[in-house]
Amino acid sequence: MNLVLDALAWLLDSANWDGRGGIGARILEHLGFSAAVVAAACAIGIPAGVAIGHSGRGRSLVIVLTSGARALPTLGLLTILGLALGIGLDAPFLALLVLALPPVLAGAYAGVESVARETVGASRAIGMTEWQLVRGVELPLAAPVLLGGVRSAALQVISTATLAAYVADTGLGRPLFEGLKTQRYDMMLGASLLVALLALVVELGFQLVQSAAARRAEPHRAPSGARERISA
Repeated sequence: MNLVLDALAWLLDSANWDGRGGIGARILEHLGFSAAVVAAACAIGIPAGVAIGHSGRGRSLVIVLTSGARALPTLGLLTILGLALGIGLDAPFLALLVLALPPVLAGAYAGVESVARETVGASRAIGMTEWQLVRGVELPLAAPVLLGGVRSAALQVISTATLAAYVADTGLGRPLFEGLKTQRYDMMLGASLLVALLALVVELGFQLVQSAAARRAEPHRAPSGARERISA
């Protein structure tokens, strides 16, 4: 209980929020870095997943990539990349991108594939091009499942981005590593609480957006079980 009170005291001390290495700056670094990783994962994973879900080609590739990438230990991968690329953000960015890509890719693929074939056939029957079909029918109906994949990736990245401090002076991992080095357990616990709070806030935000997307797709809801394909 004393450690929890000490952690809260560390968080509430205004002196710890000031300067380049203050809590406020570390939160912004953590969120900015995490957002960049998730954005890169979306830029790669969503187009690829949509193309696979739309065409039906490459299903086995999705399974192999997602299963293989999830099996990689992030810290081990970060260590290898850090030795290869040196100090800086490049190594943690690539390591976390490998972590974030599988749920985004799987969410996009599963979402598009789950769109009712009757709806796709009717859209083609009225003369829609393939691009119009993807943009105007499949993506809106796939949005709840697709967003579920992005949501899973964002939560994993925010929770794991503390490892970036292993090779770079950035994010909420710095107080964790500094606290471990100096035996400042109040600092470590306070930083951990902040990471957990950020994850909860992001989870709530995605939940609201995903619920709104699900309501829009409700009249043409896809078969149940599609979301199960993107287990975190």
